[in-house]
Amino acid sequence: MAKRLAQAGMDSVFSYAGRTRAPMAQPLPTRTGGFGGVPGLRSYLREAGITQVIDATHPFAAGMSRNAFEACTGAGIPLIRLERPAWTPAPGDTWKIFDRLEDIPAALPDAPARIFLAIGKQQIGLFAVEPQHHYLLRLVDAPEAPLPLPEASLVIARGPFTEADDRALLEEHRITHIVAKNGGGHGARAKLDAARALGLPVLMAARPALPGDTVARDPEEVMQWLSHSADLGV
Repeated sequence: MAKRLAQAGMDSVFSYAGRTRAPMAQPLPTRTGGFGGVPGLRSYLREAGITQVIDATHPFAAGMSRNAFEACTGAGIPLIRLERPAWTPAPGDTWKIFDRLEDIPAALPDAPARIFLAIGKQQIGLFAVEPQHHYLLRLVDAPEAPLPLPEASLVIARGPFTEADDRALLEEHRITHIVAKNGGGHGARAKLDAARALGLPVLMAARPALPGDTVARDPEEVMQWLSHSADLGV
């Protein structure tokens, strides 16, 4: 999305949450950090003269998406959510889908298992209630504090990954189950293809419900929306 905006010469700013220590460079002016909730975001939008907002956050960054919707609605600023299509199970997949990630720890087997915890770093602590398992974590940055899991292996790597990469990872660590969030898209899908090839079960957290019905599936749809909303003067 940032590349398309830069190529079109559109006056834009790219906002990072600041949770990754070395985020990827972008071809746009960049700001990093939170806004201070809805009031802070509304103030930023007004002071920066923002006329349109693209919510391109992760599908599970529900707090930011809800704040953006409320701030833009209150300020009368058009907003579109760039949302990559969710993953769906294919023939050969063994998935169990949960409404919330919080429901998955209790659904893990009682006997010790080897779990690939492919959920990022923010909610790892949920699984401390099931300490009998060995957990494999793959993170972009090394954690700053000790992991809250007594039995864990840590891999520091940045995707995208191939199916061959993830199959080798799962085999090396003798993984028996995969826990994932339905982030969608192509870059993180390889673990699911590898799980299918190895016959491994996947415990999948469904996406949270988000407000607003102006949604694009790819950057080109967003560019069309930007042009249309600008022509309408909204």
